[in-house]
Amino acid sequence: MIIAHYAHRLPADYDIGVIRDRAGRRGHLFDAIPELYFKAFLLRERGRFGASQNEYSSLYLWRKDEGFRDFLLDGRTKSVTDSFGRPLIETRFVLDAHKGSSDQPRFLYKQEQDIPIDTDLTSAFAEEIARNREAAKEAGVVASAVSIDAQNWKFTRVILSEQGPTGRGQGTSYQVLYLAQPLLKELPKVVPERELV
Repeated sequence: MIIAHYAHRLPADYDIGVIRDRAGRRGHLFDAIPELYFKAFLLRERGRFGASQNEYSSLYLWRKDEGFRDFLLDGRTKSVTDSFGRPLIETRFVLDAHKGSSDQPRFLYKQEQDIPIDTDLTSAFAEEIARNREAAKEAGVVASAVSIDAQNWKFTRVILSEQGPTGRGQGTSYQVLYLAQPLLKELPKVVPERELV
């Protein structure tokens, strides 16, 4: 699995209504993309939910790298590059991804953490996977994933949630304008322990 994320900074006086309209018009075009668990159309709006500037972005969770490759080859990026220029696409290899119990994504939280040079990687990977599975069990979570940037040695944690920011170490907050979810229901689901009894 691969996470791909790109962002476009927008001027402070940019009409955010244009972005909301764009997500509403274009979102459904991704509802049946092969190999795509989900694509989140995201907004950071200056002065809301901790954002200091306006930013429009997209975050994808791909089941296979061929899906991401085909997305690049089939011309779907033309709309983005024509409107905003060629973005820097961050790509991460997914260590773990799970479906939560909610179906109402309103926010996405992204958190990055450096992996210190003396860290035992095998243990660190196991801890992050366990942490992600616990995150998937939390109330209001639609999906959670943890990935690795193996060039800069960072973990990236992503949580789709129906719950608004609490300001307690959730990372960068994004409003979800639209969530295309062709394969979201195929992500494995972690069952809370109380449901196992």
